[in-house]
Amino acid sequence: REDPPERRYRSASGAAIALRRRQHSASCRELAVRCPRLQLRSLSAVTSAVWLAAYGLFVLTQNSMVLSAAIFVTLIGLIIYLHFMKVDQESLLVIGSLGIQVTSSYASGKESTTFIEMGQVKDVVINEAIHMQKVIYYLCILLQDPGDPQGVSEVVPLFQSSKPRLDCLIEVYKSCQEILEQRKTAPQSSGIK
Repeated sequence: REDPPERRYRSASGAAIALRRRQHSASCRELAVRCPRLQLRSLSAVTSAVWLAAYGLFVLTQNSMVLSAAIFVTLIGLIIYLHFMKVDQESLLVIGSLGIQVTSSYASGKESTTFIEMGQVKDVVINEAIHMQKVIYYLCILLQDPGDPQGVSEVVPLFQSSKPRLDCLIEVYKSCQEILEQRKTAPQSSGIK
């Protein structure tokens, strides 16, 4: 069975994002949201502003250390931004028998991965929040409270950097729920002979 092509959506801020779905097996799906690429125009604007300000200070003070410091600050700032802040892709690997793996891939190539065992997962839901006089939606994993089977111990928000709009979240939600439903019905159906 062939995976559907990448679908284009918008983030909460209006930026173009893309959702890629891969079905590895009946109980294993990978959903990846690709964030907008680093814009050369905005990077150039920030770099130019820092360097122009440094040149202005150099003209006033006649101290060449100001120019060196501006170059150093710009390079260090760019490295920090690419390595710790600029996320290129966020993915969700849902394996019905094992758990959910959440991965963030940064522009520098660094990856951050979190794995949640399926026994800890109570549900995957779409939640809403009010932010700056707007209602925004986000997908989150509800973790089972070990002391109270009906309770939730923690809420793990997903796609924090890409912030997809509701239409994209619904597609991811449906895929997650299909696998969670398989897991809920599997023990019951295997017990009936």
